[in-house]
Amino acid sequence: MPPTQTLSTDPALTPQVTAVPGRTFFGHPRGLATLFMTEMWERFSFYGMRALLVIYLVAPADKGGLGFSAATGAAIYSVYNAMVYLLALPGGWVSDRFWGARKTVLIGGCIIMAGHFMLAVPAEASFFLGLGFIAVGSGLLKANISTMVGHLYPDRNDARRDGGFTIFYMGINLGAFAAPLVIGTVGQDVDWHLGFALAGVGMALGLGQYVLGGRHLSKESQKVGSPLPAAERTALLKKAAFWTGLAVVFYAVVVGTGTYDINWVIWPLTLVGLVIPGLVFLRMKRDRDLSADEQGKLSGYLWFFLAAAVFWMIYDQSGSTLNVFATSNTATKLFGFNFPSSWFQSLNPLYIMALAPVIAWMWVWLARRDKNPSTATKFSYGLILIGVSFGVMMLAMAAASGGTKVSPLWLAVVYLVQTVGELALSPVGLSVTTKLAPVKYASQMMGVWFLAVTVGDSLAAVLAQLLGNAFLSTASFAVQGVAALLAGVAVVMYRKRITAMLGDVR
Repeated sequence: MPPTQTLSTDPALTPQVTAVPGRTFFGHPRGLATLFMTEMWERFSFYGMRALLVIYLVAPADKGGLGFSAATGAAIYSVYNAMVYLLALPGGWVSDRFWGARKTVLIGGCIIMAGHFMLAVPAEASFFLGLGFIAVGSGLLKANISTMVGHLYPDRNDARRDGGFTIFYMGINLGAFAAPLVIGTVGQDVDWHLGFALAGVGMALGLGQYVLGGRHLSKESQKVGSPLPAAERTALLKKAAFWTGLAVVFYAVVVGTGTYDINWVIWPLTLVGLVIPGLVFLRMKRDRDLSADEQGKLSGYLWFFLAAAVFWMIYDQSGSTLNVFATSNTATKLFGFNFPSSWFQSLNPLYIMALAPVIAWMWVWLARRDKNPSTATKFSYGLILIGVSFGVMMLAMAAASGGTKVSPLWLAVVYLVQTVGELALSPVGLSVTTKLAPVKYASQMMGVWFLAVTVGDSLAAVLAQLLGNAFLSTASFAVQGVAALLAGVAVVMYRKRITAMLGDVR
């Protein structure tokens, strides 16, 4: 941590920034350190489990796995990931109407921890139940902890804002880097379920940090934006109980008639992941409580949402398609050193830790010279680069034909290109979401941002199910790469129109 610096003496900023005047975290509010550490450990648990997930799903039963095909394993992974981010939307709503962001994050973390320990139980039913718990807990935690970062910067045009989110991203990736090296090694080389248990320990450490550092967080994070009246709360609970009961009865009938297989879960959840985001945007656009300025910003934001969905469709296959490729088609020996295939999952966060400070500095340097690219331009960079990464994968897949184990350097290059694309799009997307959020949907808007991941992962699940084993093929990589390149070109062509929709936000 650098030497302490004096914060602004503006009375509107001081109580929001830190509880210890004069002290900062890399020039940012002290509360950023608490959120940094909490998210680091939560990501350690999330990415550690995720590094093992597909490998465990497709591993033969005699090796302790569940024995699914590669395509089905990739689809399960994509649907699970889609639900994690889909549930971020009701997670933001719970914060706005019930508990406030700070309490919601705490409860979400406890549910995540319980889910990881369920995965540690060697039973298939417990495993899938644990995935459900992690998805629910992550939904409560993800949208709100990012919103709490925004609360540290009351001025939406604070020049530190993008940099603050980039530093926060560093915490995410520090945990994500260590997780495959620790959890992946234990899971693959010792015992699958012991690896999953270590993920639960990681979440427990994150919760401890969150409680101890809570005094540095913004008081805004404790507020319940629009408390739900008691009558509405009762009605809501009755509806939730009805639909939950209906789902339980339906699946009991499916299981009882002997017709159940994993597709009864994959396809319904995939459709939910595609339909709900559309309904959410439609409801917001029809909301008469929003001003004309907020409606215009929402229209501009839709461009970023669609671009991000295409980006995440490809990017999130790093834990599914690319993980299967790493296990089946890539040599796991370099310079005489053998390593588990899950270690490839550490490449992306390693690159981010190396490059994120450089990118953050570059945006500030360009801004001081009035040459900082617009948000739309940065998004186009991300799309073009993610398309290029799958062009490289197309070549790697061709090199692996005939059962050849390709050099690990292929995946090293793919992850490098994807990382640069991610740094151009994702931290900027988080920041612009908090800037463009209508007041009525303050916490929920961050959940809307995560719905882009839901749509992207749902599209990936559809492709995996429709293409089967062809999903891991040269043609599949080529088609998806071209789609991302075309999306990037479209954003570049319409960037001035998009920027005009954003009003006073840049």
